[in-house]
Amino acid sequence: MTNYQHRNIKFAVIGCGHIGMRHAEMIQRNPEAELVALCDIRPAAELPRKGAESVPFFNTPEEMFAACPDIDVVNVCTPNGLHAEHSLKALENHKHVVCEKPMAITKADCEKIIYKALQVSRTVFGVMQNRYSPPSEWLKEIIENKRLGDIFLVQLNCFWNRDDRYYKKGSWKGTSDLDGGTLFTQFSHFIDIMYWVFGDITDINGVFADFNHQQSTCFEDSGIVNFRFINGGMGSINYTTAVFDTNLESSITVIGSKGSIKIGGQYMNEVVYCHIDGYQMPELPPVNPANDYGTYKGSAANHHYIIENVIDTLKGRTTMTTNALEGLKVVEIIERIYSLRKLNKPEIRYSNV
Repeated sequence: MTNYQHRNIKFAVIGCGHIGMRHAEMIQRNPEAELVALCDIRPAAELPRKGAESVPFFNTPEEMFAACPDIDVVNVCTPNGLHAEHSLKALENHKHVVCEKPMAITKADCEKIIYKALQVSRTVFGVMQNRYSPPSEWLKEIIENKRLGDIFLVQLNCFWNRDDRYYKKGSWKGTSDLDGGTLFTQFSHFIDIMYWVFGDITDINGVFADFNHQQSTCFEDSGIVNFRFINGGMGSINYTTAVFDTNLESSITVIGSKGSIKIGGQYMNEVVYCHIDGYQMPELPPVNPANDYGTYKGSAANHHYIIENVIDTLKGRTTMTTNALEGLKVVEIIERIYSLRKLNKPEIRYSNV
């Protein structure tokens, strides 16, 4: 067993796009971390490596592992469809893995990752940084403490803009094999929050449509999904990337026997309604801003918490925030929803299981 107590943790990043360099920046900011390698199939000159120009750069994982055998942790930030391949490659080289969402785009690939991690006694950390947002932590607490009583209804709304400024020609985004679908790339963070707080779902029904992305993606841009929670209550996910010009809303509304709450804003970043029997809403800490990619925005900029949790876990100070089994469950839920959807057809699809 490697002892990390008295030294910095050495990180490498595979995939040096916007998210990958966000990881690199957070690693470099942490005094207990060291960024020792970057890897991307593209030439270094084409990548946004500001602040990491002096970090050794490689075009293949094989080159990187051969040149840097002392890497402790590999952050996998490549396109969705490559997460499993690169996670497995890191594990085969006996490295811990931090895998961006989604963990993979099939449950079967998630299982391969978990099996290999157990084989080589290494840890796979999921990246679900919305769990660190104060409204999400507050929601988790009040549900665990049964403040709302019995849960009757949970509604998750995700209404974002992803137009041609995002789905650029020649990009992996919008493809079936590397992107996988709207729920994987855009909204898996919010499905993770739902699963983390309320548990697994069953009796899924779905309606899907592609309103204005027929020329830019291979899958739906909108869906209305209804289900039941195994722990009790009904739920729904209403989502779209067809909103005009800019993101509109990411929200979760919960109706219980003792009260109701709604967390809203563009990124589920503010409590907009709280009425609970005998309960006074506390003042929550401020929320970090959304990740800003210029022409579009993503979820909360909480990646520094991910790096802190990896370091604290490896040094034995805490447990991981998002484990590999939770990452698998999010993928499995999306896969079950998508079993109702037929890809590559723009018309509305009605299905149920």
